[in-house]
Formats: sequence, structure tokens, C-alpha cells
Amino acid sequence: MASAGPAAAAARAAFRDQMEAKGHAVENARAAVARLETAFADGVLVRTPLLDQMVGDLMVALEQDDGQRLGGKSAEAARFILRAIDRELANA
Repeated sequence: MASAGPAAAAARAAFRDQMEAKGHAVENARAAVARLETAFADGVLVRTPLLDQMVGDLMVALEQDDGQRLGGKSAEAARFILRAIDRELANA
């Protein structure tokens, strides 16, 4: 069953706002996941197995070595996975 109430709605909206923020897609993705992890830790949203998998996939797409800048493929992967996470948040 999905989390309900104003806090859950606010967490979903905050994720969506961060996902759609102006700026580099990779940095937006990291910030969106940080907000999502906080919502999970605070018990505002419930972590589903599918969300867990999607967040893991996103983190792999965002991995980089020190000093390496992630480019187009990572940014496109981040946007794609973030949209999937946003859809799945209805079940969180």
C-alpha cells in the first residue's frame, strides 16, 4: 500500500521538483535521490523493491572516478531512470 498524507505528497513533489530543476541532469539526479533517501529514512515513503532496484541502477549510472565529469550518456540515463522512479513513487 502506498504512503498517504501530506508528508508523502510533499516528498513526491519535492522529488519531482528536484528532478525537473534547471541545471545538470547528473547533479539534479544526485540531489533527487538524496531527498528520496531522506523520505525513506524518515518513514514518509515506503521503499519498494522496484524503487530500490531503480535507485541502484541510477547510482551505477552516476558512478565516476575522482575528477571525472559525467557526460551525455550518464545524463540521459539519469533522466530516464528518474522518470521511472517518479512513476513508481505512486506505490511508495
